[in-house]
Amino acid sequence: MPPKAAPRAAPKAASGEEKKEFVHPAAKHARKQAIKNTFAIEPISAFYIFLAANAVAALFAPIQDCDETFNYWEPTHYLGHGYGLQTWEYSPDYAIRSWLYVAIHAVGANFRRLLPHSSKVAEFYFLRYLLAAACALCQTLMWRAICLALNPRVGILFILALVFSPGNFHASTAYLPSSFAMYMVMVGAAAFMNWRGGLKTSQGMFWFALGGVLGWPFATALCAPFVFEEVFFAVLSDKERFFEAFIRLSRGVVATLVLVAVDTAINAFFYKKVEIVSWNIIKYNMFSKTGGPHLYGTEPWDFYFKNLLLNFNIWFILALVSLPLFLLQKLFSRRAAGESFQSGLRTLVFLSPFYMWLAIFTLQPHKEERFMYPAYPFLALNAALALHTLLAFLGDPKATLVGRIPAKLKLAVVALGLIASVDFGLARIWGLYAGYHTPLALYTPLAEGSAGGPGDTVCFGKDWYRFPTSFFLPRDMHAKFVRSEFRGLLPGEFSEARTGFGFWSGTWLPTLGLNDRNEEDPGKYVDLRTCVFLVDTRFPERGADQALPPNEPDYAADVDRWEEVKCLPFLDAERTHFLARALWLPDWEVVPERFRRRWGQHCLLKQRK
Repeated sequence: MPPKAAPRAAPKAASGEEKKEFVHPAAKHARKQAIKNTFAIEPISAFYIFLAANAVAALFAPIQDCDETFNYWEPTHYLGHGYGLQTWEYSPDYAIRSWLYVAIHAVGANFRRLLPHSSKVAEFYFLRYLLAAACALCQTLMWRAICLALNPRVGILFILALVFSPGNFHASTAYLPSSFAMYMVMVGAAAFMNWRGGLKTSQGMFWFALGGVLGWPFATALCAPFVFEEVFFAVLSDKERFFEAFIRLSRGVVATLVLVAVDTAINAFFYKKVEIVSWNIIKYNMFSKTGGPHLYGTEPWDFYFKNLLLNFNIWFILALVSLPLFLLQKLFSRRAAGESFQSGLRTLVFLSPFYMWLAIFTLQPHKEERFMYPAYPFLALNAALALHTLLAFLGDPKATLVGRIPAKLKLAVVALGLIASVDFGLARIWGLYAGYHTPLALYTPLAEGSAGGPGDTVCFGKDWYRFPTSFFLPRDMHAKFVRSEFRGLLPGEFSEARTGFGFWSGTWLPTLGLNDRNEEDPGKYVDLRTCVFLVDTRFPERGADQALPPNEPDYAADVDRWEEVKCLPFLDAERTHFLARALWLPDWEVVPERFRRRWGQHCLLKQRK
């Protein structure tokens, strides 16, 4: 059911005639006293539910995107431990990553050193738990605003749509600007949605701007429908309220400029020159003369539709039909027909961010799953509103055909649908963990000190993008790259020199061989003979007669040169059926052979002396 807006003000006499004045729909909310039993559950309970789901993600979610490793975990490791891998985005020649964003997370990771039993692996998971708590807080704030502005049942459905979804499992604790932008748009949307205590336009704009400046600039576009709502009602209001709206919007713009100034000042400290990082990101992605993001691959138009269907199953379908359902309800429902224009407009504002975001990024050739993260909360909101509308229709005794269906049968159908959605979500979450968690579990012999020591190198060939982060390597053990069939640009290393202001000199010293064209730099490779350890994945079931690329041999098979330190199962995605890749399927005899998962081995090897 769409939210109920305040009615127009009572008519008053003017020049002997009845005259109606437009009253901003927030006015009634500002005068309203607190209503008891606003929430179906207590806010603290909602926070614990979100926190539990996010904590599971913090502990078990694989790192899905190598950008998370090389663009965020590695710079964080550099700030805390003095060395790490560097991508071209952090070169002062390009400067398209914010050091303020990384520094805030580095403070959180390094706080773990003050606690007992500290280690680099403990720092990694501690930061993930902090992200889980921050995300849960933001989710709770948006849930609370949904309950206040819409309906407690919509709030319950919002929780269900998020906590059991593989999408939340990926995004909630990912160390990515798109995840940070997701946090901030939830807080910003909560400020815009909750009119109790007055309009909070400037607050909402601040949070959206924070997500854009520190995180991902494009996420600020999600603020547009809420700003449009403010402007629309301001135009219809009297001069006093129009001026108040102007002040609120001006404060939001000023807050945005202040954020940009602070971010620029911090980045000037690290880059040793003035750079507006958020503008550099926009310039590279939209106006680049060297190829821009298209250099890293393009996808067909239906990429996000398939991806969101996997990550949200039935909730994505509900989100897609939420607007048509709302329009049908307004047309045919007697109850909805009596509601005001303001109420309908507010619902359209709430529904529009998801559609807008999906449309914009579907049109972009370069697509990645993480680009959808900022829209996940709005997907859940749209889905919750759609299901709420369907439940209201099913529960309407006056509905001609549906009213004849027994109530227990309708309840069973809805319950079975929700249970199926939960089952599919959990099956995908478990399937992702079982198939791809190995890179986070492979390095325990190194972390525990049972193999290797300071100064050793761990080399990566074709598995360079599966390297989790230097947080999993002991102190002074470095990751290196050997030649493989990959012909793009690999990361370099932050300079460990101590010049200038004496620390973190690698943030402003130039690094050789970095470019924004994804062109290979041969200087990034080391001789295989210098590698003490090597990480490689082998897939024996692909056939012994299958010719391997010359630069990607089966290193583990060369037992005269390499000894196995640790090997763990790793999903052979190439030989596994799509259904078994998408969901967890048991290896039972009743499951047809072609639907069973195929496995390889992800191995940590040590070079024999």
